[in-house]
Amino acid sequence: MTNQDSRRSANYKPNIWEYGFLQSLSATDQTLRNTLRAEKLKEEAKFLFAEAADDLVAKLELIDSVRKLGLDSFFADDIKEGLDALSISIGDSSFHMIVKRNLHFCALSFRLLRQCGYRVSQDMFIEFMDKPSGTFMESKCCGDVLGLVELFEASHLGLKDEDIMEEANRFSTRVLKSSYPRLLLHRNNDLAERVAHALELPIHWRVRWFDVKWQIKVHERRMQKMKKKVGRALIDLAKVNFNVVQSVLQRDLKQISRWWKDLGLIERLDFTRDRVVESFLCAVGLAIEPEFSSFRIRLTKIILMILVLDDVYDVYGSIEELKHFTTAIDK
Repeated sequence: MTNQDSRRSANYKPNIWEYGFLQSLSATDQTLRNTLRAEKLKEEAKFLFAEAADDLVAKLELIDSVRKLGLDSFFADDIKEGLDALSISIGDSSFHMIVKRNLHFCALSFRLLRQCGYRVSQDMFIEFMDKPSGTFMESKCCGDVLGLVELFEASHLGLKDEDIMEEANRFSTRVLKSSYPRLLLHRNNDLAERVAHALELPIHWRVRWFDVKWQIKVHERRMQKMKKKVGRALIDLAKVNFNVVQSVLQRDLKQISRWWKDLGLIERLDFTRDRVVESFLCAVGLAIEPEFSSFRIRLTKIILMILVLDDVYDVYGSIEELKHFTTAIDK
């Protein structure tokens, strides 16, 4: 038996993304036209921040919608200004008056501040808890399903040894799971869908860009009910931006797949993983903005080479070969 015959194999599944298919990606490239339209829609959407200037709840919900729709970079200054004001207002009596009667606002404030790096205490939720038992009061919480969804989302940003956030997770998970069948029974499909989406995977664990398309559909369906919170211009901007980003990503992927095929490595090293698209999606998860094409392409190349090296060491090479291979790399 030859050394070649005795090689190990990881039995990787073949690549499902054919080169011809990747090169055929031909979304109409109207990036310039869409970019100009996005600038116009951005100016229209900015009025929403002006309208919500004196309404802390409306402003917070607007910031949340902007982030969920993948428009952070368009309104970075407005978001920072709003969250700065929210962080400062936490000690005010007016803030505590809102928090006492609004679980949704309390949990949303906590989640957004934590996600964006602000210091915020779990003690915000004490108003909703029974102090002797240390559990959340069903009489104050169970009637607000949206508030429970936000409490569930916020609980995933708890720090180590934050007992209130651990209890928030247990309580919200239990109540939402029991509420879901009842929401379906009463045909409250939009709310049931939001509950199911949260329980499937909380926002903090998702790659936000991969959730944008779903968020656009949900916000569009709720547009009439949320007219004062999310305007048509914001949803249109999200759609235009999604198309711009998708066009840029397809262009990046075509370029990477050409490079990978021209390299010819996979034909010579057929034991390794051929995972161009999967590696590219890892890079997309780190930087989605169109201006970061160079970063995505370079990172994808690095990931692909790491996969090859990993399979050489873990699967293919013998100990003696790997010693020489390592020496060659070190030099």
